[in-house]
Amino acid sequence: MIKITEIETPLGKMVAGATGEGICLLEFADRNDLNEIYADLSSVHATAVRAGLNWNLWKLRKQLREYFTGKRKDFTLKLLTAGTGFQKSVWEGLRKIPYGETISYQDQAAGLKNTGAARAVAQANASNRIAIIIPCHRVIGADGSLVGYGGGLARKKWLLDHERKHSGKAIELDLF
Repeated sequence: MIKITEIETPLGKMVAGATGEGICLLEFADRNDLNEIYADLSSVHATAVRAGLNWNLWKLRKQLREYFTGKRKDFTLKLLTAGTGFQKSVWEGLRKIPYGETISYQDQAAGLKNTGAARAVAQANASNRIAIIIPCHRVIGADGSLVGYGGGLARKKWLLDHERKHSGKAIELDLF
């Protein structure tokens, strides 16, 4: 069974989901498509989605609290990512972007040895269901602009500024 709980963060309420095997969801609670996401998770994992807590959600709460206070830069949670082979390779690449740093979609595609796949990479990033832990917020436009974040550009800016502040690379980003 996938247990779902809400977690308060400095960026607003988030919803988290996990089975006994690992985390499969971390999204902002104000998303319009949460019911579709729950249905998809239920289908992909062939199990029900119910409110509740489990050990993996407790660990997630603790590590998120440490992240938001600037004490944690890397997460050590078991993740359950459901996607195509390409999506999973994109998400693994995201986890390799150092805390406090950014790359472009083109750089991310080049890292996959597929320089023409920037749009496909952007779509795979948008399919990421484990925000912050799989840090799609660290991907920006080739011109340095903030683009494409499901949680909204203001949250993306906040996350990047937060990470830069706690990494010693404190450069404020312009939102537009």
